[in-house]
Amino acid sequence: MNDMPLRFVVDASVGIKLFVEEEFSERANFLFSHLAADPPAELFIPDLFYIECTNILLKYTRRFGRSLADSQADIADIKLLSLKTTSTMELIEDALLLASEKNLTAYDACYAVLAQKLDIPLITADEPLARAIRNAIFLGDFDIQPFEED
Repeated sequence: MNDMPLRFVVDASVGIKLFVEEEFSERANFLFSHLAADPPAELFIPDLFYIECTNILLKYTRRFGRSLADSQADIADIKLLSLKTTSTMELIEDALLLASEKNLTAYDACYAVLAQKLDIPLITADEPLARAIRNAIFLGDFDIQPFEED
């Protein structure tokens, strides 16, 4: 048993990799496998994570012929993840300032602000975002092993 759980903010670019095969999907799966650890990982998200993942699945359906049924099943699975959600209402004022300062989208800034408020790293598959934010880690540089029960 590990005494200290992993604690990260994760953005939709990481979360979506659980459902669509993309570069670094294996690392995303390893990270999310730690939700089953004892104690479990604590993965934090702003509530916009869900609509961003939904939009990405919609793009896969429209552009790449992914079945709508598969995307609907993935949405059901996303809702079952034990993620700690924060309302964007608590983040938007600081997100506006950070987005303006760092030339980010307001969406990306919400993740960054949440990470700052919690004083934990943001894990992202968006390399420019990872470079722009002090406490962000690019998923491609993230060295993590899967959680395996003893």
